[in-house]
Amino acid sequence: MPIRPLLIALCLAWLAAAPAVAATPVPPGNRNAEQPPVPGASARRTQALKTTYEAKYRKIHDLLKNDPALIGKIRAVAADYDIAPIHIVGALVGEHSYNVDAYDRLQTYYVKAVSYLNSRFAFAHGGEDIDDFIARPQFAGCDMDDSYALWSCREAVWETSFRGRTVEGSAFPDDRFSAVFFQPFYAGQTFGIGQLNPLTALQMTDRVAETSKLPKLDHRQPQDVYRTIMDPDMTLAYVAATLKAAIEAYEEIAGYDISGNPGITATLYNLGNPEARARTLAAENAERRRTGRRPRLPQENYYGWLVNDKLEELEALLAPS
Repeated sequence: MPIRPLLIALCLAWLAAAPAVAATPVPPGNRNAEQPPVPGASARRTQALKTTYEAKYRKIHDLLKNDPALIGKIRAVAADYDIAPIHIVGALVGEHSYNVDAYDRLQTYYVKAVSYLNSRFAFAHGGEDIDDFIARPQFAGCDMDDSYALWSCREAVWETSFRGRTVEGSAFPDDRFSAVFFQPFYAGQTFGIGQLNPLTALQMTDRVAETSKLPKLDHRQPQDVYRTIMDPDMTLAYVAATLKAAIEAYEEIAGYDISGNPGITATLYNLGNPEARARTLAAENAERRRTGRRPRLPQENYYGWLVNDKLEELEALLAPS
C-alpha cells in the first residue's frame, strides 16, 4: 500500500478505536435557588379542583408508597431501558403534582384502559383524518422507517408548514401538533399514570416494541393508542423509553450526561422535544465558548425543581422494604 493511503488508513483506524469525548455530568440538585414560576394553566386547574400542589404531590407519593407492586414494575422497566428508576418516579410525580390528580388505586387505570376499546373517536382535525393529513405533499420528506424519526419529522413539518397558517383554504390552529390532531376529547389532554400524549406514544412505539416486545401502535387505531397509555403494564415502558431518549439526546447533541439528575429528565419529560432543546443548548454553549464564557448547564423548570427538591423522599420509595 502506498505511504499516503496507509497513513490515512492508520489514522482512520485510530480515530475509530479512540474513545469518544465523555459527556459532562450534570451535578445532582437544582441550579435555581427558588422554584421557577408554575404556568398559569396549572395554577387554574389546581384551583378549579379546590386542591393544592402539595396535596396532589402527597396523593401520587402515597399511591407509590402504598403499592409495592407498582414500585416493582417501575424497577423492572427501568432495568429494561438501562435508566435509574428514580427518573420514572420523578416523571410520574411531576405530572400528577402539576397536571391531574392521581387515582387512589392503580386498578382504576386498568379499568379506564379497557373502556377506550369501546369508544368511538378518531385522530382528526376539522373533519380531516390524520391519515389523510399526513398524505399531503408537505410530508413527502418524512419517509422514514423508525417511528421516532418519522413522527418527529411530521411534527417538524406541522410547525413549519401548517401551524397558525392557512393552507389550501384551510386554517390551522397556532398550537402543537399533538394538541390539534391527537387529543380528540379536549386540548391538552393526556392520560394514564404517565400522562403521556398519543403523539409521544407513536414516536416511541418502535423502541418499546423492540425492548419490551409490546405490539406496535398505529395512528389509524386510536383506541389501541389510548388503551396503551392508560394501562400501567404498557405505559410505563413508554415513560421509560421517553426518558431514555432524552438522556441520549443531551449526551449526543449537547454533550451533557443528565442521567444523574432526575430533575432535568423530569423537566424534559414535561416539555418534550429534547432533541431541539439539546440543539438550542449546544448552539448557545458554542457561542458562550467563542466569547470566553463558561458553558451553561441544563436547567430545571418548576416541575423538575420539585423532583430534585423532594429527591430524598422520592428515593426512599425505591428503597428495599
